[in-house]
Amino acid sequence: MLFTTPAFILLFLPITLAGYYLLGRRWHLAAAGWLLAASLFFYGYWMPEFTLLLVASISCNFAIGRHIADRAHQGAKPAAKRWMILGIALNLGLLAYFKYANFFVDNLNALVGGDWHIGRIILPIGISFYSFTQIAFLVDAHEGKVRETNPIHYGLFVTYFPHLVAGPVLHHAQMMPQFADTAVYRPRAGPLLAGAAIFALGLFKKVVLADGLAPYADAVFSPADAGRLPGTTEAWLGAVAYTLQLYFDFSGYSDMAIGLSHMFGIRLPFNFNSPYQARNISDFWRRWHISLSTFLRDYLYVPLGGNRNGPVRRYLNLAATMLLGGLWHGAGWTFVVWGGLHGLYLMVNHGWRAWIGEARQARLEGSRAYGVSSWLLTLLAVVVAWVFFRAETFSGAGRMLQAMAGFGASEPVQVQLWNAGLSVRTGALWCGLLGALALLAPNSNRIGDALLRTLTRPVRWRPALGGAASVAIAMLLLINTARDSVSAFIYFNF
Repeated sequence: MLFTTPAFILLFLPITLAGYYLLGRRWHLAAAGWLLAASLFFYGYWMPEFTLLLVASISCNFAIGRHIADRAHQGAKPAAKRWMILGIALNLGLLAYFKYANFFVDNLNALVGGDWHIGRIILPIGISFYSFTQIAFLVDAHEGKVRETNPIHYGLFVTYFPHLVAGPVLHHAQMMPQFADTAVYRPRAGPLLAGAAIFALGLFKKVVLADGLAPYADAVFSPADAGRLPGTTEAWLGAVAYTLQLYFDFSGYSDMAIGLSHMFGIRLPFNFNSPYQARNISDFWRRWHISLSTFLRDYLYVPLGGNRNGPVRRYLNLAATMLLGGLWHGAGWTFVVWGGLHGLYLMVNHGWRAWIGEARQARLEGSRAYGVSSWLLTLLAVVVAWVFFRAETFSGAGRMLQAMAGFGASEPVQVQLWNAGLSVRTGALWCGLLGALALLAPNSNRIGDALLRTLTRPVRWRPALGGAASVAIAMLLLINTARDSVSAFIYFNF
């Protein structure tokens, strides 16, 4: 089920909210159970058989987490570690089978000239997110940070529908105190209205901005993958259009997830913080998909050794972390190259800072010219890497980069866009306006926090805001419904 569909907005959401708060008035555990059941229904609406897989994963991880916490509490660290390794292996094995089995067999066939087949394995939506969420839980249980005994709260922690299929990757400590707080199960006008407004903002980003740019990216990348060399102008327009499409698609989802959570009295961690304003690639990864970046740092980079064993080992750890982060996004070599590029960017960034020294770096950062040039270089590096992220083939990515380097097709008109009935001028205007929004507009996290703070008290314009948010959601729903097809969020694929 998608956040942008009538089934979700007109049926699922109001029914779930009503049951949640009616039950929460008397028995908060029943309200949590209702939200757990609703989240499972939300997930199973797409393909019910994968709901059984999700429930089995939750049950196994909850039981293993209990064993880990009990052994750790008793001081039996070796036994706790064995249970943790078992749990991580089960999660990674499940992820490897559904996400990478076909990729492995296809590459093995290509390498040895074989003809093995295991059938096309369908990827369950959200498996990457709920697997990582539970791996973090098991590691934290081993370290004595968590000890969960309530199966309903744990099940809700994993399945909570605003985050289930596209993140953020949640930590036990972020959610469990909220589920245990009886106050979140009682309706409050402020969070409900602020949540609706934030949801409307995210819906606008997705339906109008991201989906409005999608045709310009598709019109260039799809022919490039099919063997057509785009013109230089087309290639740059397609690359920038995808860069902004992905930005507003992911930002829109993040806003909608946060807004929905506020309606239920729950706060999700921010997962997106104006990443295209970053002045270096490290800053970019502190702003883009924050929960995944944190997970990769805490549960992969640091266990690999982090920066504790000298600069060479540090750079190798960075490269390995980003390569695996790229592979997490998809079972394809283009994703591995995308991750590898970002690993290379991070190594260059850390090497530069080590070479010039912190004192000189601080002086340079005080220079406006240095700030602008470092921002432009960072953004250029990100756009180039997105080409591999979007292209379905290496040859398609190569044609895009060839054209972006100035060696594109020399044709009198922009053929790819013309074939799709699109105008270069209109596309450039779209990109210019949305680029300005991404760089200059207030961050939606701050807007949401300001709304939440203001609406906690009964200000006069509270009803007007609620009405405006409802009208905006209704109009955006009509726009989305009137289209030939409803587009899913890009991160649903991962």
